[in-house]
Amino acid sequence: MEQEFEEREGDIKESIRRFEQMLDKQESQFFDLDVYEQMVEHYLSQGDLDKALKAAEAGLENFPYALELMLDKAQILANFQKFDESLELLERAGLFNPGDLDVPYMQGSVLGMAGRYEESVQVLEELLDRAEDKDDILFQLGQSYQNWGKYDEAIAQYKQAIALNINNENALYELAFCLDVTGELENSLSYYEQLIDQDPYSYNAWYNIGIAYSKLARYAEAAEAYEYATLIKEDFASAHFNLGNTYMNLGLFEKAETCYRETLKYEEATADTYCHLGASLEKQDRLPEAVKEYREAIKLDSMWDEAWFGIGVCLSESGKWYEALPFLQKAIKLNDQNGEYLLALAETEYKIGNVLSSVEAFQKAAEVDTTNPDVYLTWSLVPFDQGDFMKANEIIQLGIDEMPKEPDLYYRSAVYLIHAGYYREALLHLEAALSLNYDAHVQLFEFFPELEKQKALYRIIQQYRKT
Repeated sequence: MEQEFEEREGDIKESIRRFEQMLDKQESQFFDLDVYEQMVEHYLSQGDLDKALKAAEAGLENFPYALELMLDKAQILANFQKFDESLELLERAGLFNPGDLDVPYMQGSVLGMAGRYEESVQVLEELLDRAEDKDDILFQLGQSYQNWGKYDEAIAQYKQAIALNINNENALYELAFCLDVTGELENSLSYYEQLIDQDPYSYNAWYNIGIAYSKLARYAEAAEAYEYATLIKEDFASAHFNLGNTYMNLGLFEKAETCYRETLKYEEATADTYCHLGASLEKQDRLPEAVKEYREAIKLDSMWDEAWFGIGVCLSESGKWYEALPFLQKAIKLNDQNGEYLLALAETEYKIGNVLSSVEAFQKAAEVDTTNPDVYLTWSLVPFDQGDFMKANEIIQLGIDEMPKEPDLYYRSAVYLIHAGYYREALLHLEAALSLNYDAHVQLFEFFPELEKQKALYRIIQQYRKT
């Protein structure tokens, strides 16, 4: 059996080689119908839609009524947003194959993609009456309603699909999304619990209640749910991965590392998984090991900006600022709209002594990430270190203009104003900070190591303590 499979693999590879030679030389060659179908499937799995379309068209020239090739071509045309051509082809496929249910199913899907939601729903509802296996059709109906913006109707369809098949992963996933959008996720936890009561060994039910808890930031409960999913299905890579993310949120970095390693054991390695593994090691201060995993991510996908950033941060944290710089610059070249990247670059440039480049990066970070207080807090340290306290305060004021309810900015403004000798203004900012978050006042003492100043500040703060 294995030998037979290997022979088939070899045959399809040879057919693909001959087909691509044919395309290059603009010749024509004949293949069996099943070979055309396998070639289309191969190109689709590779994400090469152009060649998949050419293979489908070449097949249809020789087998003009082949349903599988017609459906493939219709799907590819829809992916290219050529909806009218796709629907026209499906109309023809329906005439040649009047009893086939795949044709109206795809018509419903393509109409939904084209934004013709009412027609999509009508076609799928008619199909629902004819089909025996209804859960995929109900899912597609949910998709049409969801894209239409009718989330309540979509939720109803997804729930019907799940009632028929608790392991319809797509319906479970999209249901969680719609419940989140409508703010009904918390109210629906009892629904997820009912699913588990119905089938306590449904790893998909446990996995999806895990997603619900994660979206609600109830990470301890999410972790428990994902753990059950992995106990029931040991090779459930997505559950291991999500469990890793949940442990990261809980600050349990060693456990997260184990989960990411399990993910790599059970699914094909991706740059994303290696990046998450790198981050879990970075959080444990195992920086050389983290760099190694980030490099693995780059090997798999050299355009994965998070991996370049990860290496840059690890090198910067190790005090290797000159080495860090090109990695951070590469991350920004790949994604120049990430404030975190720009902030790390700004800090590294400053540590090297490139003050102008540093300020430029801070300014860009503030442009792309206006509501991140860290940008202004870190940026303001540049003039503060140089003794320009009022310039430092001006930068903080830019942050306050964007985030008028961010306590850390008011605390920092009070620090800079005290250093500058503007005590009355400092007290006003201190009062605002204390009213926004009293407990956060401890950060002030980092900037005043002298015990006398700390005591004086403490006496002022005590007056604002809420009884």
